[in-house]
Parts: sequence; structure tokens; C-alpha cells
Amino acid sequence: MAEKMVDKVTRLMKSPENIRNIAICAHIDHGKTTFSDNLLAGAGMMSKDDAGKALKLDFHADEQERGITIDTAAVSMVHTFEEKEFLINLLDTPGHVDFGGDVTRAMRASDGAIVLVDAVESIMPQTETVLRQALRELVKPTLFINKVDRLIKELQLTPEQMQERFIKIITSVNKLINEIAPEGYGEKWQVNVQDGSVCFGSAFHNWALSIPYMQKKGITFKDVIDAYTEGEKYKELAEKAPLHEVVLNMVITHLPNPIVSQPYRIPKIWHGDAESEDGKSLVKCNANGPLYFVITKIVIDPQAGEISAGRLFSGTMQKGTNVYLNRAKQATKIQQVYVYNGAKREIVDNVPAGNFVGVGGVKSHAGETVTLEQTETPFERITHIFDPVITKAIEAKRPSDLPKLIEVLRMVGKEDPTINIEINEETGEHLMHGMGELHLEVIENRIRSEKGVDVQTSPPIVVYRETISAASQEAMGKTPNKHNLFFFKVEPLEDAISDAIKKGDIQESRIKKKDLVLRDKLVECGMDSKVALKVKDVYNGNMFVDMTRGQVHVGEVIEMLLDMFEDVMRQGPLAREPCLKVKVMLTDMKLHEDAIHRGPAQVYPAVREGVRGAMMTAKPFILEPYQILRIEAPADFLGNISKLISNKRGQLLDAQQEGTLSIIKAKLPVGEMFGWSSELRSATGGRGSSSLVDQMYEKLPGELQDKIVKQIRDRKGLTDAQVGA
Repeated sequence: MAEKMVDKVTRLMKSPENIRNIAICAHIDHGKTTFSDNLLAGAGMMSKDDAGKALKLDFHADEQERGITIDTAAVSMVHTFEEKEFLINLLDTPGHVDFGGDVTRAMRASDGAIVLVDAVESIMPQTETVLRQALRELVKPTLFINKVDRLIKELQLTPEQMQERFIKIITSVNKLINEIAPEGYGEKWQVNVQDGSVCFGSAFHNWALSIPYMQKKGITFKDVIDAYTEGEKYKELAEKAPLHEVVLNMVITHLPNPIVSQPYRIPKIWHGDAESEDGKSLVKCNANGPLYFVITKIVIDPQAGEISAGRLFSGTMQKGTNVYLNRAKQATKIQQVYVYNGAKREIVDNVPAGNFVGVGGVKSHAGETVTLEQTETPFERITHIFDPVITKAIEAKRPSDLPKLIEVLRMVGKEDPTINIEINEETGEHLMHGMGELHLEVIENRIRSEKGVDVQTSPPIVVYRETISAASQEAMGKTPNKHNLFFFKVEPLEDAISDAIKKGDIQESRIKKKDLVLRDKLVECGMDSKVALKVKDVYNGNMFVDMTRGQVHVGEVIEMLLDMFEDVMRQGPLAREPCLKVKVMLTDMKLHEDAIHRGPAQVYPAVREGVRGAMMTAKPFILEPYQILRIEAPADFLGNISKLISNKRGQLLDAQQEGTLSIIKAKLPVGEMFGWSSELRSATGGRGSSSLVDQMYEKLPGELQDKIVKQIRDRKGLTDAQVGA
């Protein structure tokens, strides 16, 4: 009797040297889900005839309807290479930029990535973004050039022209790797057509080739062209060079197993003592060491409840284990352990280190570090490259559904952490902050169809940021009982530090002990080394520094101070919008000797008062979000596009012509972009498209500052007395 796939998986997951944890990522519509289907078919997990049609890993109804991947799907499969069996833990990630948060989280669980590029479209903005997401987590890339059939059938290229096209794509990818990768990895991780770290093929027709495979099988570029010009011989090509075999051979040869990857990945994403028992176990991927599990994805299953999936870096996960959630600061129990097969989960007894695993019974959030006992050093937070820039107010159509809506919104925030849910039970205003209009539309539809709550939403609202333009005066916060005083100053965070946070060179987290790595990075950015050691928190692009000296009780109140610092950074003094590029310095404090007089009820309002008060003396103002877009359209429409950009307070940065196409780079304020896609189509006769390149914040024009602040305050029901308080 043939061995079941789940039995193969459970047998092989005990041999970390034979495991590959990989993510598949690409720009939207570059063929990623069809590609994944073919890998599953090759592993015997679905019919070959259905591959490319079943979209097995797009198992949500809205994914099937829209033809795009929205949620990362996990699957474990087995591949034989050189008479050895290997376990491939595969994560199929979304290609649309609005769902890029899923890609960021998937990279934490992966050691390697297959980056897909459309042979015709070449490198696109999201290609660069997924490379950036992979490399900031030290995930090693390989390259698959897809849709080669289009080069032959549509563009009718010769073998020489095809090779030129491949070289151009490979050179562009390597240039990005060299620019983006952390020091020491740019050269080392270059993809190379000769060594087989580059494959090319057609996911739609289920074939792939690499130079080593072509040499082994005696296949030439002429054979590829003949497959399409002499009848439908591409079916024969798929028999000679099946996609799954060529690609998974590349994965096994060029992407690392957990034993190889964790020695260099762990110091990047975990900042504990490398010489401790925990540190040594993490680096060695020790199944017998202390438990360290990082949650990267949460799914709410109607039958099984909340399922937390992620990467097990150390120890063994088994049912019935009592564990600790370090960010939630609570103990819980593992009720069930799973391995993944697309939408299907398989229950297993235990899973050792080095694997992707799902657990039931854990109620937390993505980015959580799960250990046996509380640890001083959880894994660093998982932060997405882009911030939410669009908001919708949401309410239940039936007042009786309000309690259910609040519960559903909390579930939505868990399932998709890039949706920032803001629930104000006092005012009754519930807000969803998302990455774009499509992102919020999908979430709204799922609340109706999957969660069963009929809702209505407001028109989209822009998420602004608050910041300061000068150093403040010293401000004091006094506790309600008047027994404790806190003194604060604020100043703009230096550009170099802000840029390093945005790039991921400086990680966002609370700093519990001397972090010499952080100190060195801050010193590189121009900060005094003594001040750098006093940084206690980096949060949402802002920083808290404890400048006090000789305070005996500071350790007892520091967590409360940081709680409230983060609270103010989420809701600034001008209009309760999130803050950006603010450095908050605790300059002094006077504390009551008796701890009973300096609890949260006393400390919280005092810190809030002090920080907001300091910011109001530092010339606060509003930043608005901008997006840099790449726009493609026939050259005849360049004038129309320029006019459209100008009418939206935008700026045309660059325009180039490639054949009959205009490739335009433009910067536009998000507040002017509602309905952008339909307006672009209208201006280009339906032939224009755009994609996000980058995101930034710039000062809102002076004439709009007061108007926008008033609009936000009115919408939030803020009184003059509440502003700055």
C-alpha cells in the first residue's frame, strides 16, 4: 500500500537537513498560483489536468472570483532528488500590493524564496518589493522566468533574442539583490543561469528548464521554440522537463535547509544572548532544545476555532504542552498540532524544529513568540514595508449586531494584521485602516459573507500622520494623586535614523537590556553612543529615550511609560492621528516612595499629559501620505496621463518610451487617488495600468493644514478641550 503524503511528511520532518522552507512570490498576474498548482500536481497532490485551472491554493471564494491570491496558503510536499527524499514546506503568497503584509509575515517562516518574473513584463514594482521583503529577513532568493511561451507565440523571438531577454531580467534581479541585501550577501546571493539558480519555462503549459537540466537531458533553446511552432509539441516538452522536477531540483540545490540558514538568520531576527542555552539551540535548530515558535498567520476556523501557524525555530511542538505568549504576556495550552496541505490541515502528534506548523488553542496575534516559559527576548516584531493609508468607518446595519461586529472586527485584525482595527466603544466609531481600496473592499465583503454581519461603510478616508518641526520646551505630567511628576522633551527624529527604521536596519521593539547592535547602528546614523544606549523603545517610526540619571524606581515604571508613549504615538495631540518621526525624551521624574501610589491609574494619564504637552510646544503639523506609481500606457496617451496627474496635485517624476508604451513614474497624494484606477482607464481608453513603487509622507500644504485638522477633529468628535490633552 502506497505511503500517504501526511505519513511521508511526518517521517521527513524529523530530518532538518532534508527540509526546505520556501515562499513563492511575484508581482500580480505573473503566474504564481498556476505555478504552485503544477508543483502540487507533480507531487501527486492533485490531477495534472487540473493544474492551472483548479487554483488549489486560492481556496477562498473571493480569490477564485477575482483571480488573485489574497491569503498566503501553506502546503507540505515530498520531492525525490538524487535518490533522496526532501520535505518542501511551501508558502504561496499574494502578488497584489494591498495584501503584501502576508508576504512580509511568510518570509519570517521561510529560508528561501522563488521569485517569479513574467518574461514579457520583466521586473515590475512588486518584484522589487518582494525581493526587499525576502532580503530584509535574510531569505535567499532564486529566480523563475515564467510565460516563456509568450516570447515565442506573441513576440516571435529567436533563440538569441530569448537569451538576451533572460540576461536582461537576470541582470536586473541581481542589481536589486546587490542594492537591497544586507552587507555580505549581495554578491554571495546573485542568481546565475549557469549554476541553475535561475529556471525559465511556462507554468501554464507545465514545463521548466535550467541550464544544468538542459545539459543533462540534451534539450536546446531550439527545442523550446519548435515545441510551439511545430504543432502542440509543448506537451512533449512538459513530459521531458516537467516544471515541478526542474524547479524543486533548483530549490534543493540552491536554497538552504534550516540547519544552514538559522546560524545567519537567528542573529538578524532574534537579539538575545547567542551564548545562552536558548541562543545555541536556536542557531542549531535543536529539536531537543527550548521551544521557540513564531506565529506568522492566524486563521479563524468555524469548527476548529483559532489556528496559529508559523515557524518552529527550536524545540518540539506537541499537543498538551503548556506554553507562554510573550507579547500577550499570558500562559496557554497547545490543544492540537497540525501540518499543512493547502486548505486542509492534518493532525499530527508532534513537530520538531525547522518546520512550518499549525497549532490550536493559542489565542494571540501574528508576530507572537511562543515559548515554554516567559523569555526576556522574544523574536523581533514583524513589520510590513508599507503603512495603512486608507480608512473606512464601519457599522452594523442592525443595532442588535453591534456586539457581534465588535467581536468580528477583533477577529479580522488577528487574521490580517495589516488591517488596523480601531474600536471606540465610547463614541461607537469603528475604523478599518488598510493598505488600499481593494484591501478594505475584500475585508468588508468577507465580514458580510464569511462572518455573517451585514455592515455599511463610509467613503474612504485618508490616514494622515502627526509630527513636529522643532525641539520642544520641557513639559510636565502630574499624576492625579499629585504624588508623581514626569518631565518630557520632544524633538524631530533624525532623518538618517528614520530611514534606517523604514529600511528595517533598525528594528522596532522595546529594548529591555543593553543592545550593542542597536547602539552601533544608531551611532552610524549620527547619534551619540551614550544616548544610543538609553533608547528604550522604537515604535511605528518613533523613539523613546530615557535621559534620567540615578532614578532608583525607573525599572518599576518603565513598562507603563512605554505603554503610554506608544499610546500617544498611535493618537497624536493635534487630531489623534498616528505620529511619525518623533523622539520623546524622559528628562526627569519624581516618584512616590510607596509603589501603591504609582500604579497604572496614576502613571498613564501623567505620561499622556506630559508627552502631548511637549509635542504641542514643538510646532506640530500634519503629514499626508504619498504614493510613487509606475504607470504603463500606449505612448499616445502620455498627455492625458500628465493632465490627470497634475489635476490630482501630483508630480510627474519620469517618463520613458519602450516600444509603443510610455513608462511613467509619478508621485501622488493618497487623498487625491480615490477612484484612480477607473480615471486612469478612462484617460487611456482602458489600456493604462499602474502599480505601487513606494510610499512616503510629506508635509500637507500650509493652506490645507487647518482645514484637514478641523475635518478630522469633527469626524472624531474631538472638542477643543481634548486637543493636546
